[in-house]
Amino acid sequence: MKLSENWLREWASPNATIHEIADRLIMGGLELEIEPAIDTLPEGVVVGCIVSTEKHPQADRLQVCGVDVGTGETLQIVCGAPNARPGIKVPCARVGARLPGGLEITQAKLRGVDSAGMLCSAKELSLSDKSDGLLELDLNAKPGQPITDYLNLQDNVLNLEITPNRGDCLSVLGLARDVAALFDVNLKRPNLPAAVVVGDQRLRVEVEDVETCPTYSGRIISKIKTTARTPDWMRERLRRSGLRCINPVVDTTNYVMLELGQPLHAFDRDKLRGSISVRRARAGEQITVLTGEALTLNHGELLITDDSGPIALAGVMGGMDSGVTEVTTTIFLESACFAPTAITGTARRHKLTSDAAYRYERGVDPALHRTAIDRASQLIADICGGEVHPIAQAGRTQPDPISIRLRHSRLNELLGHEIPAKTVEALLARLNIVTRNEVGGVWLARIPSYRYDLRIEVDLIEEVARLYGYDDIPARPYAAALAPSRPPEARRTLDNARATLCARGWQETISLAFVDPSMQTLLAPDTASVKLDNPIAENLSAMRTTLWPGLIQSWLHNRQRQIGRMRLFETGVCFADQNGTVHETSRISGLAVGTAVPEQWGAPERPVDFYDVKAELTALFAPDDAEFRFEAASNPALHPGRCARILRGEQVVGWLGELHPRVVQQLDVPQVPVLFEIDWAAVATTRVPVAQALSEFPSSRRDLAVVVDEAITADQLLDCVRAAGGALLRRAFVFDIYRGEAVGNACKSVALGLIFNDYSRTLTVEDIDAATADVVESLTQQLRAVIRQ
Repeated sequence: MKLSENWLREWASPNATIHEIADRLIMGGLELEIEPAIDTLPEGVVVGCIVSTEKHPQADRLQVCGVDVGTGETLQIVCGAPNARPGIKVPCARVGARLPGGLEITQAKLRGVDSAGMLCSAKELSLSDKSDGLLELDLNAKPGQPITDYLNLQDNVLNLEITPNRGDCLSVLGLARDVAALFDVNLKRPNLPAAVVVGDQRLRVEVEDVETCPTYSGRIISKIKTTARTPDWMRERLRRSGLRCINPVVDTTNYVMLELGQPLHAFDRDKLRGSISVRRARAGEQITVLTGEALTLNHGELLITDDSGPIALAGVMGGMDSGVTEVTTTIFLESACFAPTAITGTARRHKLTSDAAYRYERGVDPALHRTAIDRASQLIADICGGEVHPIAQAGRTQPDPISIRLRHSRLNELLGHEIPAKTVEALLARLNIVTRNEVGGVWLARIPSYRYDLRIEVDLIEEVARLYGYDDIPARPYAAALAPSRPPEARRTLDNARATLCARGWQETISLAFVDPSMQTLLAPDTASVKLDNPIAENLSAMRTTLWPGLIQSWLHNRQRQIGRMRLFETGVCFADQNGTVHETSRISGLAVGTAVPEQWGAPERPVDFYDVKAELTALFAPDDAEFRFEAASNPALHPGRCARILRGEQVVGWLGELHPRVVQQLDVPQVPVLFEIDWAAVATTRVPVAQALSEFPSSRRDLAVVVDEAITADQLLDCVRAAGGALLRRAFVFDIYRGEAVGNACKSVALGLIFNDYSRTLTVEDIDAATADVVESLTQQLRAVIRQ
């Protein structure tokens, strides 16, 4: 919401600069920025009156205008604007003037005719992004008056981001109330004369449910001229508030909405049939709103109807068929209070945006409707003429008062600071909250009708704190003594895991714990998920049993933005229904897709595969990586031949593999990612590092090439080697695998590297040969391995 500083100061004007006001409002809970009403003020531009026009002798589209600028002489100015005509008042830049864009006006000759200035459009004065001709001013504008004074351009605009609980600040009146309370000054209510009723026409109104529409008022205004021109002072205030002018009736309703906070709507009275009723929509009813969109109503939306059917979507937008046009002579002006719960979601459901819905969803003062309709009626009568008729009203005449008990002891306890009782009463009185003392240091506080956000005791305590000043509440140490503790060394933390993955080029994502049940069924069909009773969306109606849905969605979102290579991981809790009990598991999962390494000149491109991600997990498991094994197994979400379960000892702690081709096809994903998921509790424990001296004696290496059956895994070979190698074997590893005709179709040759060492002596050839022989014998007997020569 945008509001003019000058407009605000008409209601509340503390002895403070606009920046001091902004700082106090921000500390009071309102977020805002300040921007000038116009970036650069024009210099030397005055109000001019075109007294004559003649066709330019050398150009069909130019006119030679005689302009009165209040000096007693008529300036000759050449102008090409299509709306230049005698009798209108327009901005005139005299010779020597400087426009906001930096253009300096000089004496010129256009097509052989002297021109002593320039007639300006709104765009040339930086008042609009575009314009079709000269900026026409009110006929009562005085020639020669500086345009900055006439339009009051020396102004600032407050751009406010109002939180959903502070709907009372969505107007000049509401913001002025807060400024007056924060600075402890009086609220200056400008004189808002009530409309003079001269007619006797009424339109019967009725409300079916006062809970959804507590109050509905309307009145007829006849014999108006919608072709009248909205005055400049109103146009400028609407422009600075970000609203464009449409016609004087609509402009007036918008102006009163900004001024008082009450949305209004005007219907063409001649297009209405019978009486006005406020009711819920019946399934299948339709309405065409002012944007031209035809809506089908199937969710019980609140409607304004006449005897022919819906004429407006209550609190959101009026109907096209009953809208005010240039030929309208009689209007029915509506002013109502709709319950926020009755309006919430209607605009978003139909993809409509309106200032009225924005306010009604946050709460509009139910006691304001008559003041607002009187104010708008008088403005319309002043601008458009016409006759004002009596107000017809339905619903409650006054809102039910709300009172809250406030304990002085509880206030001091929550704020951690003693605030005297008299000070509390004075602070609440600034907000028009009337307090009555009860027994035991308790007040009964009566809440104004416009403060929808004050409903419980802590709300009042917060109001006292922000008016008292958060900076004036001293910081005090907690009474409790907190002894910092160090996490045990035998436990691996998630922060360490995140740091390891990030250092290796992975990026962390955070997704909702709610997922699409159809996707989850594809990825984890064997796990019973927890269904939500009240989901925020149909595609987010189940709690996740795996982190993979969020990772896949993050991958697809980034891929649509031309990011091809990704390494994503997430830590979070997964939920499973186990015999009616919700079981929670902390997990860490990852997704890798794209090339194995970033694009470069020194290595050919290849897609990331199972073994690339296995290496990442081995680094994650360090220094306990020797305790983990990767064993071929089947998982319904992973490729049958390219996945493995991860074991720590005999316990399954996670899974690794490519996404299943069936899932790839059903999700219609463009590539096949490699996924992993680990139960964090099963891998969180780690061994405590133990210092050990380096051997002073040299190591010796022996290489073996053994031919084994294709079904024998590398882990089986290494387990066998380590068991047979004895105390002298320090390390065993695979450094080559060969498959080919030389070893047969069902076999493979695996090259093993053996490192031997002793801490007390240099090993002899006999020692190494003996240990190697034990290894060969064990491989031969247990795995039927054949030493390849």
